[in-house]
Amino acid sequence: MTDPATNDRLESPSQLDNNPPSGLIDLLQVVADNLRLLLGGSLAIGLAALGIAFLIQPTFTAKTTFIPPKQQQSAAAAALSDMGVLGGAAGAIAGIKNPADQYAAMIKSTTIADALASQFKLAERYDEEYREEVRKQLAKNTTVLVGVKDGLISVEVEDFDPQTAADIANAYVAELRKLLNRVALTEAQQRRVFYERMVNESKARMVQAEQALKASSVNKESLKASPMAALEEVARLKAQISVQEVRMAAMRGYLADGAPEFQQALTELGALRRQMQQAEQTQDPRQVNNDYVTRFREFKYQEALYALYMRQLEMARVDESREGAVIQVIDVAQKPERKSKPKKALVAVLATFGGGLLILLFVFSRNAMANATQDPAYAAKLGQLRQSWKQAWGAQP
Repeated sequence: MTDPATNDRLESPSQLDNNPPSGLIDLLQVVADNLRLLLGGSLAIGLAALGIAFLIQPTFTAKTTFIPPKQQQSAAAAALSDMGVLGGAAGAIAGIKNPADQYAAMIKSTTIADALASQFKLAERYDEEYREEVRKQLAKNTTVLVGVKDGLISVEVEDFDPQTAADIANAYVAELRKLLNRVALTEAQQRRVFYERMVNESKARMVQAEQALKASSVNKESLKASPMAALEEVARLKAQISVQEVRMAAMRGYLADGAPEFQQALTELGALRRQMQQAEQTQDPRQVNNDYVTRFREFKYQEALYALYMRQLEMARVDESREGAVIQVIDVAQKPERKSKPKKALVAVLATFGGGLLILLFVFSRNAMANATQDPAYAAKLGQLRQSWKQAWGAQP
């Protein structure tokens, strides 16, 4: 039989489960023994961090918000309906999926950074010798935010001087306007640049054709042929075919060959070519072989082509002025009245909690070392480690 005294000393399983483990009690005892160090040390670290925060030069943040230029459906398609197959010769220019992101990237560009660095003498202000370091510091002090829903762009600039922060933020918008005047970003801008190039090339060819026509000889057969009406019609059709081919080559960049728009353009090109063949068949063979007639037809072709390109260039300019690369500023950056950094209260709180955790780690480590030294085997290993360190540093054992 079991001894009743033994039964009195035994505890039920439920009682054993309700008793906290001795390790937890030991940890709580360590915390209680070092409570003053934990509280006092944490408070001292927090006060020290607060004092350092007062010594840090305050930073001010200025913010400007604007609406970037919007991509619009070009009005040229409707305006060009009277020109038949010539509508939209610049079809290669696809719409930009997310213009706000592109404008944000332009704000962060090296071109704008260098312009601001020169305007505000940021190399001296940031005490940097190399331009690359100036760009990095400016990028560090600048935050560009793009609204996901509203599409607004905000530019925040930090600086030790509140007025300078506001001036740099507003200068970002001004430099972006200048950059937009030099690059073709919107659909209308790209069409305008495209047709400006085509107009210049066509004008040069027209001048050459005119000079060749003046240098040709006019004989009696040329005067009898009276080629004006027929040749002008051929030149007009030839110019339309050239522009249509330019349009289709551009459409291949963003449409498949089986797309309805591309098939329609292909049908219109075939119709123009048939009209061209009929017009050439009605010409007198004497006109085709005559040098003056040939040069006259080439001149009228270049003249018609130049007129068509000029017309589309003007419409591209009208579309550009309508959609305009106009930046609409909602909030102009104002001189901030309060500093944004450092946040003294936050610094003090974080330093207090961080210091408390470090002190707690130190207390636990010290207690663990003290308990471990009571073990003879561990004490011998610790002594051997100390001797090894002394020998490693050249100290006498």
